Amino acid sequence: MKNLKLTIIFLLATFAIQAQSKLGTIDIDFILSKMPEIETVQKDLQAYGQTLESQLQEKMTTYQSKLDEYNKNVESLSDQQRTEKQTAIFKLEEDITKFRQNGVQLMRIKEDELKRPLYMKIAELVDVIVKEQNFTQIFNTSSDSSIIYLDPNLDITIAVLTKLGIEVEE
Repeated sequence: MKNLKLTIIFLLATFAIQAQSKLGTIDIDFILSKMPEIETVQKDLQAYGQTLESQLQEKMTTYQSKLDEYNKNVESLSDQQRTEKQTAIFKLEEDITKFRQNGVQLMRIKEDELKRPLYMKIAELVDVIVKEQNFTQIFNTSSDSSIIYLDPNLDITIAVLTKLGIEVEE
């Protein structure tokens, strides 16, 4: 009898907690794609990529000229000079390889830096909507989402876009 009472109290408490939860969804990637500021972000990111590409080309040009000079003069160099030149060439090769690897990371960092103000703007509006509509949780449905079914009435994506002043045809 005591266990039955505890079970009933537990079930009632569970239902009460569930009744207080209101879940919502948002597609942040979709919102970003509709924001006019994203064009500036893309242009700035492209310019940054071109800067990195230019730096890589400089390194490649330096490497090629040192390699050509070495190959041209290899017969006239002493063993010590040959070793020094080879070491310098190998260091340039390593530098180029590291620069290429870091370039991808630098692009990601720059993209995050450029998009951060847009994410902050979205987050502020989500906070407003969450308070207005009493949501307890919001799930991002962008890209890697593993959510199988969503009630479209609980999606706040359009509400955020509206607060941003962006009209979207549904």
